[in-house]
Amino acid sequence: MTKVAVAKGDGIGPEIMDAVLEVFKAANVPLEYQVVDMGKWVFDKGYSNGMTPEAQQTIETLGILFKGPMETPKGKGVKSVNVTARKTWNTYANKRVFQTLSGVDTVFSRAGIPIDITIVRENIEDTYGGVEHMLTRDVALSRRFITRPGSLQVIKYAFEMAKKKNARRITCGHKANIMKITDGLFLQVFYEVAKEYPDLKADDVIVDDLCMKLVTRPDLFDVVVLTNLQGDIVSDLCAGLVGGLGFAPSANIGDHICIFEAVHGTAPDIAGKNIANPTALLLSGIAMLRHLGIMEKAVIVENALLYTLEQGVHTGDFGDKGKTSVNTTQFVEAIIANFGKSPEKGAKPYQADMQTTQTHFKLDKNEMMESAGAELEKIVGVDFFIESNEQPIAIANKCMRHAGVKFKLINISNRGTQVWPTGSVYTNLVNQYNVRFESIDDFPLTQQDVLGLYISLSGNFKICSSELLLLWGDKRAYSLAQGQ
Repeated sequence: MTKVAVAKGDGIGPEIMDAVLEVFKAANVPLEYQVVDMGKWVFDKGYSNGMTPEAQQTIETLGILFKGPMETPKGKGVKSVNVTARKTWNTYANKRVFQTLSGVDTVFSRAGIPIDITIVRENIEDTYGGVEHMLTRDVALSRRFITRPGSLQVIKYAFEMAKKKNARRITCGHKANIMKITDGLFLQVFYEVAKEYPDLKADDVIVDDLCMKLVTRPDLFDVVVLTNLQGDIVSDLCAGLVGGLGFAPSANIGDHICIFEAVHGTAPDIAGKNIANPTALLLSGIAMLRHLGIMEKAVIVENALLYTLEQGVHTGDFGDKGKTSVNTTQFVEAIIANFGKSPEKGAKPYQADMQTTQTHFKLDKNEMMESAGAELEKIVGVDFFIESNEQPIAIANKCMRHAGVKFKLINISNRGTQVWPTGSVYTNLVNQYNVRFESIDDFPLTQQDVLGLYISLSGNFKICSSELLLLWGDKRAYSLAQGQ
């Protein structure tokens, strides 16, 4: 019998987790559960990552975590336990399935427009790296990491999953028209992987256009893969299309550890009242059963849930207000009573080929993901991010005195917009500039050259940060300023 780790969560978490496990028990699901300590109360005991060392060891041994919603304490400088768990165990693909459910009234269900969208969100990188600094009292910086190996992991998973579900279309949502290097890399990897799946229709949509299309014609989309922050926003948008986060299951897929969870909040205002809706967590649990290859039980439970919803049984947060709502216990009892029944719409067949169980084995060191570098790399300049409240021409005059015989001042920008050698007096400024130096005649530079310039320039300015300007072969590995 397979054993999985269970973290019940905060607020309504314990109630809805107990409800789901009651359904599984009644269905004779062949699982054993080991409860682990995670959540707000663990933070309050002094564990800064929201889990005890024993919980981490158990989860890493079992490879599967089934968790309820969890709260991160506010104002204590600690990171979200939800994000920490996903990143610690490299669950690189966040899969969320959004489907029209009978008995859940939405604009699209009333219009007879069926929705069946799977969002695959990159789960580790992007701004969720949480690497932030105050460069001046007025300027905050967040570093956005998009990597080729990380993009390859999640995009490869998305294509494999789309192939298994016989998807008609896979779409990359992105903002590569603006973030040409970061989102551009993600989009480039998408089309590289697409070549390996010639039978799948692969296309891309700019994320703002994607949002508009999703709320007008969601039935046109099937599988959508996005970077982390954009995927977070778009997945919540899709939840709204099918009735809210109470109907949004979530699976966090990694090569060694996977997390199945409800993504809605802890709802402390209704905790302990036995009125919470366990549907999202139950759907996440059903996804876990399929992942583990427990297909027959997954079908029995899901069809019973869909039949129950179709019959109009509902908790107080949704459904026909003309029908009396039921509490959590009564909702569970109704599902159990409907084992063996199938809904008229959306019945789930037994599909043995949907199993995606991960390969789980003990690791003895961290895996290094690195792409092979083929092109010659050379340093051709440096960006210095400096603090100053002077005008651009004054900054330029000072910078040029430090350029020496190897560097030339190319441009100065403020918040990404060029303000020297050309610009506009109507461009508002903040007290942090980027001054860009490049090598004279593209002569290769060394880090020692850059450090020498750094030391010289620091005589006039506080240097908040710096970045090397690199060429890979003849390809520029940095962006231009707006207007450059």
